[in-house]
Amino acid sequence: MKLISCEKLEKSMVELQFSIDAETFKSAVNTAFKREGKKYAIPGFRKGKAPKAMIEKMYGKDLFQYDAINDLFPENYEAAVKEAGIEAVGRPDPEVVSMSEDEGATLKVKVAVKPEVELGEYTGLTVNKDVKTVDEADVDAEIKRMQDRNGRLLTREGEAQNGDTVDIDFEGFVDGIAFEGGKAEHYSLVLGSGSFIPGFEEQVVGHKAGEAFDVNVKFPEEYQAEELAGKDATFKIKLHNVQYKELPELDDDFAKDVSEYDTLDELKDSIRKGIQTNHEKQADQKVENDLIDQVVGGMKAEIPDAMIESRIEELVQDFQYRISQQGLKLEQYLQYMGMTMEQFKEQFREQADKQVKMRLAMEAIVAKESIEATEEEFEAEIKRIADAYQMEADKVKSLVDAAAVKKDLAVNKAIDFVKEKANIVLGAAEEEKKPAKKTTRKTTKKAAAKKDEEPKEEETQGE
Repeated sequence: MKLISCEKLEKSMVELQFSIDAETFKSAVNTAFKREGKKYAIPGFRKGKAPKAMIEKMYGKDLFQYDAINDLFPENYEAAVKEAGIEAVGRPDPEVVSMSEDEGATLKVKVAVKPEVELGEYTGLTVNKDVKTVDEADVDAEIKRMQDRNGRLLTREGEAQNGDTVDIDFEGFVDGIAFEGGKAEHYSLVLGSGSFIPGFEEQVVGHKAGEAFDVNVKFPEEYQAEELAGKDATFKIKLHNVQYKELPELDDDFAKDVSEYDTLDELKDSIRKGIQTNHEKQADQKVENDLIDQVVGGMKAEIPDAMIESRIEELVQDFQYRISQQGLKLEQYLQYMGMTMEQFKEQFREQADKQVKMRLAMEAIVAKESIEATEEEFEAEIKRIADAYQMEADKVKSLVDAAAVKKDLAVNKAIDFVKEKANIVLGAAEEEKKPAKKTTRKTTKKAAAKKDEEPKEEETQGE
C-alpha cells in the first residue's frame, strides 16, 4: 500500500487516496478466480473448469478484479488510515479510481474522523449544589411498600373489591371477532392497578369467584395497536379466584421480621438515612451534569453525523441486550409499542448527541492536562469488572482492550478534574452541615500599637 494523499474535507471528513501495487493486486485477482470461478457456467466447459479469460470475456474483465478489491480493501485501508495519522470514526465510502493487473489499483476513500476540539473554559466554573431534605412522607411511603410486600393473600368469599388480586380467563372481541393478543388464561390482575385499558378493572369489581360475565370497554384513540385504537370491545371473563391482602401491623415486631433492626423507629431512621444518601448522590450527579454541560457549551467542534449514528447503534444494541435478558426480542418490543425501527432509534438521538460531545470534551481535557490512568487504577478497574461478572482477573484482561479501558479511566479522571477545579456553591441546607470554621484574630502593627497605648485594666483601677 502506498498513501498518495490525505485531504481534509468539511465537517470532519477526510478523503484518502492510496494505491495497491500490481504484484499484490494480480495475486489477489488469481486467488479470487480460484475461489469464485467455479460458480460460473461457460458453454463447452464443465462447471468450474472454464479458464479465467473465458469467464472474463463473458462476464466482464473486471469481474474478479472487484472481488480482489473487496479482499484487499480492509487491510490496505487500515494501513492507509494509520499512515495518515487519522482516527476514523465512521464507515469508509470507497471508490475505485483505477485497477488493472498490469498497473495495480488506486482507491479513493471518504471517511469521517474524530474532530479537532477547541475547548472553552473548563476550570473555575460555578455551579450550585442543592440537596433535597428528606420528606417524612417518603419514609412512610417506603414503610408502606415494605408492609405491602410482606402482606399475605387470603381468599375473599364475597365480591371482588378494589385492591384485590383476581385470577381470570379473558378473551377480547371487536365486532364479534376475537382479536390477536386478546386472550389469556389464569391471568393474575390487581384491581385498581391500571394494568388494563380504562374501564376494564372497574367492571370486574363486584363479581364473585366462579362467575362468568362480559366487560365492555373502548380502546384509547392512541392505542399502540392501530387496528384496535378507538374501537369498542367486549371481553368475556371467567373469574376463578379472588384474594385480598392482609397487611402486618406496623410495630417493633414488624421491624424485626423485615430487617436487622429491633424497633420500628430504628427501621425508619435507617430508611431516612438511605433516602438522604440517595438525595446527596442525585445532587452530586446534577453538579457533574451541569459542569459537563458548561464545558460542552463552550466547546467548538465539527462533529460528523457518523459519530452520532454510531453511538445511537450502540445504545440500541445495549437496550436489545437488556430486554433479551427478560426473554423479549426487540422486534416484539417494537410491535408492542407500535413503533418502527427508525422511530425507535430517533428516541436515542438527543442522548447520543450529548454523550458524544461529552466524550470529545473530556478527551480534549485529558490531552491538554496530560491526564493518565495509573496501573493501580487499571488493576482496580479489572478487579471491579471481574467481581461484577464473577470471572478471574486474568480472564478479564485477556478479553478487554487495555488501552480502551485506560482511556475510559482517564476520561473519568478528567470529569473529576473539572469538579475539583469548580466553584461549587452549596445550598442553605448543605451550608448548615459544614463544620464551623475556627476564627483567628489578625492584629496589624497599627492595631497593636493602639492597644499598647490603651491603659491596662489594673492601672485604670489604681487611678
